[in-house]
Amino acid sequence: MNESDLSRLAFKLKDKKMTIAFAESITGGMLISEFVKAKGTSDVLLGSIVTYAEEVKQKVLGVKKQTLKLYTAESQQVTNEMVMGLHKLLKADICVAVTGLGGSGASENKEKPVGTVFFSILCRNKVEEYRELFEGNATDIRKKAAAFIFEKIENTLDRHFEHE
Repeated sequence: MNESDLSRLAFKLKDKKMTIAFAESITGGMLISEFVKAKGTSDVLLGSIVTYAEEVKQKVLGVKKQTLKLYTAESQQVTNEMVMGLHKLLKADICVAVTGLGGSGASENKEKPVGTVFFSILCRNKVEEYRELFEGNATDIRKKAAAFIFEKIENTLDRHFEHE
């Protein structure tokens, strides 16, 4: 998404009097850093919490040690706990959490190769889960993931509020 697309998203949130927050792992702050370039974000953006290490996911967002052990840090289960922890902390109307594999050395395997990204969008007490596979190096994966996430946030807004 470019700056004007992100501004459109910010104004949609503002029109609905909604706030947004991010819990980032693989994107390392890219979501907030891209979103703040848009016009209108100061009216809707609460913040972003970058929880890269497992212990930070646990301490800050309340991700359970058992969940990390059972499913790994790069999993939908962990992303879901991140989004719930974010909502508990910041109470944003839309909470978005993202984890994934930007390079080798983590929990990659045949079923979960490098480039696999998990994210959760919490809106109106419903969590929407996504798992996508992006090609390229770590920077490409993060950029593609961020663009995809912003697109899905806008789709979620449009779907939830099409009759309002």
